[in-house]
Amino acid sequence: MAIALCFTPLFCHHKQLIPPKIPLYKPFTNPIAISARYSTAARFCVNQIHENSAADKPRWEEWLAAAASLYPLYVTVGGVVAFVRPSTFSWFVNMAPNSYSFTLGLIMLSMGITLEFKELIDLFRQRPFSILYGCAAQYTIMPSFGWIVSKLLGLSPSLSVGLILLSCCPGGTASNVVTLIAQGDVPLSIVMTVCTTLGAVILTPLLTKIIAGTFVPVNAASLSMSTLQVVVAPILLGSYLQSTFPEVVKLLTPFSPLVAVLSSSLLASSVFSENVIRLKSSFGSSLSSGPSPVNSAQSMLSNELGAVVLSVILLHFAGFFVGYLSAALGGFKEPQRRAVSIEVGMQNSSLGVVLATSHFISPMVALPSAMSAVLMNIMGSSLGFFWRYIDPSDQKDRPKVAEE
Repeated sequence: MAIALCFTPLFCHHKQLIPPKIPLYKPFTNPIAISARYSTAARFCVNQIHENSAADKPRWEEWLAAAASLYPLYVTVGGVVAFVRPSTFSWFVNMAPNSYSFTLGLIMLSMGITLEFKELIDLFRQRPFSILYGCAAQYTIMPSFGWIVSKLLGLSPSLSVGLILLSCCPGGTASNVVTLIAQGDVPLSIVMTVCTTLGAVILTPLLTKIIAGTFVPVNAASLSMSTLQVVVAPILLGSYLQSTFPEVVKLLTPFSPLVAVLSSSLLASSVFSENVIRLKSSFGSSLSSGPSPVNSAQSMLSNELGAVVLSVILLHFAGFFVGYLSAALGGFKEPQRRAVSIEVGMQNSSLGVVLATSHFISPMVALPSAMSAVLMNIMGSSLGFFWRYIDPSDQKDRPKVAEE
């Protein structure tokens, strides 16, 4: 989420309230405040002020923001390097799980220093139903499909627990950026991410215990304590630093998105590299199964590599599709549907990695979350760019908005 908080848009058209396709590399100061004002942009039209202030920013800040927006590229390249040469990340893997926990804490701290809880609470008061609806969708749709997919594919206990743990995690770090690309409701996406992240202290361990407890023993109290330490505590610390030392935080804020995306990429690639030897052997056996491409594909899907890839793809696809459908059935407009769809479909895979490596013996438990970091961002980015060229505006609501 730290990545995306610096990319909150503020759009205001004098004739039509249609978000233009602006460059994604222009950062904004105090994004939560901008998000709150975005909901009343039709009446106040304050975007010109922020455009002028953004234009005064140094060029190096724009380059940092542009570099941070390439998160899907970093994690994909890291995954390829981990597969080709897993020893590249051995220095980081050897310090696990402490290195994993510290890295996730750094990511959450980067998010916290950009967060003002007063503005967040104000936004929550304006739109309580849509926010609660989206959070409920997050913690019902994904855990349900985590269990369904693991049963349908007959995953091993370790992979089943890993997939269910991933599905019980809160909204992902890149969901707000993808929502921005997709012309969705970015303020809703931001508040959903914050609320589901804070709620993860209770809901992630509890749901994992209920659903995955049938496969292996799950210590919900231990999971809850780890989530509190590596997620909530850094967020609260960052928010405290932002209010207490605003000048120092102002200097650090331009660097926080890039630090967050590089840390997330390192975390996912390192966990993936831990299991690469085992996956390569499965991949090699599938290729040697026969000359027919069909036989090779069938063999690949039946081994651990294919099972992990297919299960993660199905889980995120279900999150995107059912999340959108649930928002449509709830009576939300197109921008909100897109925000809920993306928020539900994109998980905090970094949290899944840390919890898996800290509390489960088998390294395979962390593999679905590590694989998700690559596949989820590819799927989410593709969906975002597809929606970017489909106008989300509702024609029949335009005159009413213009009158307000």
